[in-house]
Amino acid sequence: MDAPIRWVSKLHHWLLPWRCLLCGDAGANGIDLCADCAAELPRNTYCCQRCALPLSISTPLCGRCQRKAPPWDAAWAPFRYAWPLDRLETRFKFSRDLAAGRVLATMWRRAPRPRELPQLILPVPLHHRRLRERGYNQALEMARPLASVLGIPCRHDILLRMRHTDAQTGLDAVERRRNLRGAFALRNAAILPAHVIVLDDVLTTGATLAECARTLKRAGVERVDVWALARAPISGNGM
Repeated sequence: MDAPIRWVSKLHHWLLPWRCLLCGDAGANGIDLCADCAAELPRNTYCCQRCALPLSISTPLCGRCQRKAPPWDAAWAPFRYAWPLDRLETRFKFSRDLAAGRVLATMWRRAPRPRELPQLILPVPLHHRRLRERGYNQALEMARPLASVLGIPCRHDILLRMRHTDAQTGLDAVERRRNLRGAFALRNAAILPAHVIVLDDVLTTGATLAECARTLKRAGVERVDVWALARAPISGNGM
């Protein structure tokens, strides 16, 4: 931690002490999360390199990806979507708890990074109707600080959501794919580089990220990877 960051952290601690959003104890390491709760966040240490599905050992392709590979080339999700991360994510995404979002974004920035970095990060967009309802795009709020620390451009005006869709929560994998078909489009596709990341907060069935990846591949992008803060286990419905 450099001198300016240490000074800001000390000033914040004096004026408004960090407080753990999960247990209420004193925060640690410059965030509203204590050391014990931070250690409890479930890391996605062993997973499929193609879809980031949590596994007992890491592998290039899990059984699902061997049967039917997703349209993207690789995935990175440093956490598993489980307790207590899921509580923070729900507060951020559905309860407008921006403090929870800052904690999650900070933990993502501090996670071990993939070896190959992209030339551009594109957060999954919200339709303007959903954006008005929520007040912010959680994927964009996650993408900006991560892009800044990695030194990678982040654009929210290239990948667009053209069609309002039903909420994905509660839909199975087939319904999610059907719900998102043709929902995305590109603006200024000619400026897209060869290696692009599509970023979302949580990767569940992968339907949203898959439709985004297909849109980019159709536009000629050579490599599309997907990044998500957390990867959810997959039920029997599949990706």
